[in-house]
Amino acid sequence: MQVRRGLLTRLDETGIPLLIACLAVGGMFAYLALLKLSNPFEFLKQVNQYQIFPADPPQLMNFLSLMLPYLELICAAALIFGFLLRGAGATILAMLLFFCPLLVYRAMQEYASGAFPGFCWVKFDCGCGTGEVFICRKLLENAALIVGSLITVLSRSRFLCLEALLRRRPRGANGLEPALSGA
Repeated sequence: MQVRRGLLTRLDETGIPLLIACLAVGGMFAYLALLKLSNPFEFLKQVNQYQIFPADPPQLMNFLSLMLPYLELICAAALIFGFLLRGAGATILAMLLFFCPLLVYRAMQEYASGAFPGFCWVKFDCGCGTGEVFICRKLLENAALIVGSLITVLSRSRFLCLEALLRRRPRGANGLEPALSGA
């Protein structure tokens, strides 16, 4: 009896969606982390505007603002190189789900000030490292990153991942695993 699998399951088994998601999300987060690390004082200023971390003691705020880009870079490298995909994807997903509502809240405050003719015209430096961005574009970008992160967390395939390739055992000429020496 043949088990019928759905289109999404068959697509996932190819490993291609996971590979694309890992490279896209990992590449974007590596890029953004390097931008933040290139100007840590500006990033600290941007994070401080959200008033989400305690300002006292200031060393805590400095530490968190310094460590966040390194965490992003580590997770990005894990995705790009195909190691610890679920953990790295889940960490990035958690960061995105934490910061997206803050972006919306800040954009709503800017829009309520009356300085912008429409919500999608709201533009400010969100702290991601790329300078001023239009909020609707940033939210679409983050939505795509959330979908990519979900793929890295939910995908069952590890076909094209470096971690899986390194775990595969070498096969002999007859297709069987080589015998252990000394047995």
